[in-house]
Amino acid sequence: MQDKIKTLNDKIAEAHLGGGIKRIAKQHSNKKLTARERIDYLMDEGSFEEIGMLVTHRTTDFGMENEMYYGDGVITGYGTINGRLVYIFAQDFTVFGGSLSETHAEKICKIMDMAVKMGAPMIGLNDSGGARIQEGVRSLGGYADIFYRNVQASGVIPQISAIMGPCAGGAVYSPAMTDFTMMVEDTSYMFVTGPNVVKTVTNESVTSEELGGAGTHSAKSGVAHCTSANDLVCLEDLKRLLGYLPQNNREKPNNLPYELKDEIRDELANIIPDNPNKPYDMHSVICGIIDEDSFFEIHKNYAENILVGFARLGGRSIGIVANQPMFLAGCLDVNSSKKAARFTRFCDAFNIPLLVLVDVPGFLPGTDQEWNGIIVHGAKLLYALSEATVPRVTVITRKAYGGAYDVMNSKHIGADMNFAWPSAEIAVMGAKGASEIIFKKEIHEAEDHEAKLLEKEAEYADLFANPYTAAQRGFIDEVILPQDTRRKLIKAFSMLENKASVVPNRKHGNIPL
Repeated sequence: MQDKIKTLNDKIAEAHLGGGIKRIAKQHSNKKLTARERIDYLMDEGSFEEIGMLVTHRTTDFGMENEMYYGDGVITGYGTINGRLVYIFAQDFTVFGGSLSETHAEKICKIMDMAVKMGAPMIGLNDSGGARIQEGVRSLGGYADIFYRNVQASGVIPQISAIMGPCAGGAVYSPAMTDFTMMVEDTSYMFVTGPNVVKTVTNESVTSEELGGAGTHSAKSGVAHCTSANDLVCLEDLKRLLGYLPQNNREKPNNLPYELKDEIRDELANIIPDNPNKPYDMHSVICGIIDEDSFFEIHKNYAENILVGFARLGGRSIGIVANQPMFLAGCLDVNSSKKAARFTRFCDAFNIPLLVLVDVPGFLPGTDQEWNGIIVHGAKLLYALSEATVPRVTVITRKAYGGAYDVMNSKHIGADMNFAWPSAEIAVMGAKGASEIIFKKEIHEAEDHEAKLLEKEAEYADLFANPYTAAQRGFIDEVILPQDTRRKLIKAFSMLENKASVVPNRKHGNIPL
């Protein structure tokens, strides 16, 4: 028996070495942790249980039968993060560059199936050179098996991907179908076709970092939801993100204990400038409303004219969508509409209440926007909010003009509670533009055109550039003092906690993708 135990221990030790000491050293020299080190750091101490440690590939072509490594380039299993059950796979770049084989894919699929059955989050730590070319179509089939499971798990359990090295070719589509994609600066990249193929086909010279690095995908493409300075920071960010999410779509996020206190925040009364055309930072409004230091921003560097992220309000996990007047005056455009729509749908799928903060002068005008489909992309946000059945609360801080007023969680598309600050302006358009249309004849006939325009602008503003007409119609439930916003919101979300919605019986809607 002792011999057999020694044999097992030898195999376990061999599996723990992955591709060997030299390759582990090279991984460290590239400022990357190994797959096992990542799991050990992420999971609660001693909680990880590995599944499939002794799996090996089945390939005999190209001399592959002479290169066997236990685990076949991916570590899979389950454990806890802050006491919560999660399932995880971590690709091991020291074994065949983390390339995906038939058995590698089978291990991942087994874990994904278990995560869905048990209703627990699925985490993927990606560090792979792509499909294992020695296996041909078998590796491609393995990718497709994973993709299919990503879709079946979507909206059922949270799926988080951390890109901690290369992720190229077909490998990119699994992270793209998960709920959140995190990347590490300088050591991770994602692209469908690499720099060499790009050079051959289009004659463009581009580096891996320029083509698909963390900076590119966080600011330009929006593929990356979060970026981190190194592996450890990425894993800490992943833990923090997970803290706002429920285990699955049948549960609600965990609320932290909280007692209602003096919730007045006087600083909120001094944020909105007297000049309606002067910008301010919506982060200041968010920080004045939420629990201290609880905002976890998503897509921070992408479509900066809208802010999305998770926070806690009176201990309750909420999702926030907010116009940002510091960029493009807070206008909605193609990218901001897509960003907010995707975030809205995630929150709705996982029972996370939504707070929408509004200061929007309209949709961004211009040929670039129209030709790139602002109509259909703007409709995505409209669709997502109209479809959402979670508690939805809106606060209009300043401008809410035109169709953008409707889109930004207005009462008309099903918002539960709509508040406005006294500084709110709810109208079809700004006073100047409206006056030029309504009073065109009077202005034209006046001796002093400018003076007449200013007079009519003031007349229109007095009538519409306020929240009271909308409040009289019931479109605004209450006009509130800015400093009282936090208290009102805590009470509103508490009141809405057991909201139940009846939706039409259908297979699914047809969102304008």
